[in-house]
Amino acid sequence: MSKSDFSQNLLASSRKPQTAAEKIPIIARGAVSDRAKETLNLVEKFVEEECVPADVLFHAQVGEGEKRWSTYPPVIDELKARAKKLGLWNMFLPKNHFKEGAGFSNLEYGLMAEYMGKCRTASEATNCAAPDTGNMEVLAKYGNEAQKKQWLTPLLNGDIRSAFLMTEPDVASSDATNITLSMTKQGNDYILNGSKWWSSGAGDPRCKIYIVMGKSDPNNSNVYKQQSVILVPAGTKGVTVKRVLSVYGYDDAPHGHAHITFENVRVPASNMVLGEGRGFEIIQGRLGPGRIHHAMRSIGAAEKALDWMIARVNDPTKKPFGKLLAEHGVILEWIAKSRLEIDAARLIVLNAAMKIDEKDAKSALKEIAEAKVMVPQMALTVIDRAVQSYGGAGVCQDTPLANMWAQIRTLRIADGPDEVHLQQMGKNENKRGAEVREKLDRQKQMGERLLRESGVQQKSKL
Repeated sequence: MSKSDFSQNLLASSRKPQTAAEKIPIIARGAVSDRAKETLNLVEKFVEEECVPADVLFHAQVGEGEKRWSTYPPVIDELKARAKKLGLWNMFLPKNHFKEGAGFSNLEYGLMAEYMGKCRTASEATNCAAPDTGNMEVLAKYGNEAQKKQWLTPLLNGDIRSAFLMTEPDVASSDATNITLSMTKQGNDYILNGSKWWSSGAGDPRCKIYIVMGKSDPNNSNVYKQQSVILVPAGTKGVTVKRVLSVYGYDDAPHGHAHITFENVRVPASNMVLGEGRGFEIIQGRLGPGRIHHAMRSIGAAEKALDWMIARVNDPTKKPFGKLLAEHGVILEWIAKSRLEIDAARLIVLNAAMKIDEKDAKSALKEIAEAKVMVPQMALTVIDRAVQSYGGAGVCQDTPLANMWAQIRTLRIADGPDEVHLQQMGKNENKRGAEVREKLDRQKQMGERLLRESGVQQKSKL
């Protein structure tokens, strides 16, 4: 083979698109099973070739007027049937904590979730969509056998959907001790009064169960033992969906983010999850994995935005000042920065997933917080660059970018605002203050002793 032929073959092989498994960062590759790699390649193909094209049909099938909340796009059922046939179902339940899942680790699912974050339909098609994922984890981890049979089984089968009700409109819900929805014990029931909002998924006609956090023991001296979590069937007497909230003008039908009121809602005491006063324990167990799932999908959204940006800047019909956008230096810098930021953020996410796999979410609080804060900010930056490259088209319905930005922006608030996580991370990091001062003082003294023993004078740093 001549040197020229060898060079041509090398160039051809370098241009060959990598499979999803081949793209796994080298530091994580050894922790991913062959079965997971095969499934990852299948997820990529399913998302790119079936779900992304189906997004157009999904949005076209969303109803008008009241039908936005009484029907759902039929294409979802077709995609779910296809996903089940391919074996792409319930991948999110980690094998070291749950027997009900598909047998993957958090790391392996994280790699899959990245691809599912590239479109609207993929997560739901594979039964890996929020808030059902977190709700299923709650029921699988904390629910009793009767609760699992009634609610977990149909959720795992994809027959129903669910909502998680925690945030309230009249208090600062970033501090969950402020939750005020009351749960008063009366005989064999609890009576619920109060309101919740940003109840994601409650607009869907398939939503049959609410997982509700409220205050059952307001006088408990331990503020973290005052709350409980209870199961409330949708449609229970006294439950009213007051309105569906929009996200920067998007109503996310038929999923929806509902404002719900409870007026003397009677729920059997047997619907209490884990036990009275265990609410904080449950929500911490739920929100940890939920935060990492959002971060995983956000990586995929950022990759999609970068794809759209690269497509735009190489569009031969768009030549400002006589050149392709890609021929302008600032654009290439945007592309390079986006690649750097996405790849760095991915490592943060996978590190958190591996830390959870090593033990549990509680042992990975720092790593989860890092991913929760860093990844949405990164994705918003990348999406914004893509929007800028499209000009007016970037902020309208002609591209998916405006909707993507709106969805990702909520993640800086959802599951605890960035500031709460940063404050806790800062406090924990600052605990090293005395240790760091002692180390630096000791190193300074050692340096001074070496100077004395060597008979050398320290020179001016200037």
